Amino acid sequence: MFSEEIIQDLISRAIAARQRAYVPYSGFPVGAALLTKSGQIYTGCNIENASYGMTVCAERVAILKAVSEGETEFVLLAVATEIGASPCGACRQVMVEFAPDMPVLIADLAGQTTTLSAAQLLPLAFLPQHLQEAARL
Repeated sequence: MFSEEIIQDLISRAIAARQRAYVPYSGFPVGAALLTKSGQIYTGCNIENASYGMTVCAERVAILKAVSEGETEFVLLAVATEIGASPCGACRQVMVEFAPDMPVLIADLAGQTTTLSAAQLLPLAFLPQHLQEAARL
């Protein structure tokens, strides 16, 4: 579905975004690159805070940047960590809010990549239609 060139570009951008991570507490930089339906790419890095609950993950930074610019249709997301760690639950929930079928490329720095959809990363997700169903009761 996506060319190898697009995939490699997103992974490269995610790896580059890691360099901007603010991680004084965990020392675990994460980068993300999000491709929208319009062809725009938004990057994000994790930004930690001494009040740990205020920390924001790279995936959510990229998605929130896109949404703040009027983009809500996402087609591909790359996430890069040193070891290929998968997104946290909060990020998975934000992904399925906008694009449950979106492929998520999980990359490490050695060139290994795993691809799963946002829905595969968060089975039985809480979705907007659940709120609509509850409102009808």
